[in-house]
Order: sequence, then C-alpha cells, then structure tokens
Amino acid sequence: MRIKLNEDQVLLRDMVRRFADEVVRPRAKEIDESGVFPRQFFDQAAELGLAGVCVAEEYGGAGMDTISYCLVIEEISRACASSGVILSVNNSLVCDPLAKYGSEEQKREFLTPLASGRMLGCFALTEPGAGSDPAAVRTAAVRDGGDYVLNGNKVFITNGTDADLALVFATVDPEKKHRGMAAFLVPADTPGYSHGGHEYKLGVNASGTTELAFEDLRIPARYRLGEEGEGFKVAMSTLDGGRIGIAAQAVGIAQAAFEEALAYSQEREQFGRPISSFQAIQHYLADMSTELDAGRLLTWKAAWAKDNRKRYTLEASQAKLFTSEMSQRVTNKALQIHGGYGYIKEYNVERYFRDARITEIYEGTSEIQKLVIAGWELANS
Repeated sequence: MRIKLNEDQVLLRDMVRRFADEVVRPRAKEIDESGVFPRQFFDQAAELGLAGVCVAEEYGGAGMDTISYCLVIEEISRACASSGVILSVNNSLVCDPLAKYGSEEQKREFLTPLASGRMLGCFALTEPGAGSDPAAVRTAAVRDGGDYVLNGNKVFITNGTDADLALVFATVDPEKKHRGMAAFLVPADTPGYSHGGHEYKLGVNASGTTELAFEDLRIPARYRLGEEGEGFKVAMSTLDGGRIGIAAQAVGIAQAAFEEALAYSQEREQFGRPISSFQAIQHYLADMSTELDAGRLLTWKAAWAKDNRKRYTLEASQAKLFTSEMSQRVTNKALQIHGGYGYIKEYNVERYFRDARITEIYEGTSEIQKLVIAGWELANS
C-alpha cells in the first residue's frame, strides 16, 4: 500500500483546498446558523468534477480513485462539514451503487446527471423504526404490472430537502425480512413523493436533513436497482463505501480544529508567555497530531482496499469507528485550548465540536461498527 500521494492526487488536494478556503469556508458559519441548503456550493463543486469523483468519465464523472475522493471530502469538510457530507452522500451513497448495480439505461438516465452535478441525490434507508436494523424497513413496494407502487416514510435523510433523486429501500415481502428488500431510483418530481421541512440539528446544520414520504407513488419496474431481494445487499455494500467518506469527513473536521488550536496556542498569552510553551498544551497538541495521522492512514487504507477490489468491510468500519471518535477527542481538546473563547460563536472550534459528534452516529453508529469489526475477526479467526 502506498502512503505517499502521487502527483495527480497532490494537484487535486491543492485545488480543492483553494476552493474550500476561498469559496466554502466564508459561507460555513452563515449556513450553519441559518440551515439554508448550499445548493450553489454543490453546483460550483460539480464544475470542478467533485460530484462524481470516482465515476467513469463516460458517465460524467472525474474517473479518479477512492483516495482522491477521500482527499476531496477531507478538504471540503475542513472548511465546512455540512458541505462535506452533501458531497459524500451524492458520491458514495448514490453514484457509487448506481455505478456498481445499475443497468446501462439507468446509468445514462441517472448516473450521468448525478456525477456531473446536474442532479443531486439522497439515500433513503432509515425509517422511524428501522435505524441500526435496516432489515426492519416498512416502506412497501408492491408490484402492479410493469410498475411498483411505494408507500412509506423515511427519516434523517441528508440532502432530502433539495434532492432530485432518492435511492429508496423498500420491502417487497416483509415475511422475508432482509431477503425481501429491493432498491429503487425515485425522481423527486414523481407524484406521491414529498419531503418535510429542514431539521435543525446540533451540527452539520445545512445538510438538508428531512423526512421523505411516499403515498401511492408509482414508478416503472425499470427503476428498480438490482433484483428483488437484493436491496439489503445493495444497502450494506453501499454503506461500506459511505463509511470511508464519513471517515474522511471526520479527519477534515479534526484537521480544522487542530490547525486553529495550534495557531491560537501560539498567540494566546498567559503568565507572560504563549500557552503553547506549557507542557499541558504541548501534550494536547501532540495527541491531536498523532491521532489525526492515524485516522488519515486508516481512511487511506480502506480506500486502497476498495480501489484494489478487495473486500473492505472491515477496513471501512475500522476507519469510520476510529476517525469519528478521534474527531470528537481532537475537537474537544481544541475547544479546551481555546478556553472560554472556544465556547462562544465568534470562534469556529465550537462548530467543529458540534459537527464532529454526528460522525459517530450516521452511516452506522460506533456500536454498529464494533459489531461489524468483532464479527469479521471472529469469523476469520
């Protein structure tokens, strides 16, 4: 495994960092406070090829590898976590399964506009009674001739307020539980499709989180992604890739917090000298730096496994578990270094602290990641 970026990856990282610093960062505080979905950001990111980083060029994507994708999500999240997860969902949770499971017709109709940024996607799996247990979904898909009719509700759907397409998971046979699930590509302008208002959250407040509802929604059978009974497999394999994106997001949030804490510690004086000269602060900085590097390397390891067509469920869960909890620790130390100033809105560290918390919850809680990791190790011991 390479741990040194190649020339193309370095150029990409530097380009995205400039875009993040010049375009994304100046809006971050405003959209966090207002909750307004930054559709203009997504459009601008798409112009740079960031809507479908790993999608083949023939389908409108940038044709890059997963490590490149991690660099994109880290750099955007370093400036604004809401913007980072918007891109992550479109890339990992919508474009990726379409590229893997979609028919040629589906790729032309949906993947190309998604990867080029003409459409925005969302991933609709979670329900009020089906979170960590996705096999418990109750959204129903009933076959009616050449169509399916969907009825049900989804919750906590990132990008849901502004998505043009939803990847929806429903049951075609509740008795079969996870073996009775199917996945569907549902355009948001389909009659019977609706979404709720924006959910104001502790962090990543501008990510368009909302509920979706389907009432006698009719779509053609050709919009089913994969076969009947394959929905659970589509969802789980998609989340493996999504967890790599969230790991990269967690690294980006932590990196931003570390940089601001490092700078602040050299400027802030107490007892006649910079607080960076005190051993307690130096120990904080040392821990933060070390954990950041460890988290980034775990994320790149998972990305490398995906790029090399290896089974990467274990690596993705390890990266997601460690980086999300690492991000919480790093942002907590950054806030502590800032003291009282870290607790007020004038400084960014309180936002980083809030944003980091969700990375331990969405796309599989830390507890679920531990079950995945332990299960893998026990099965292969």
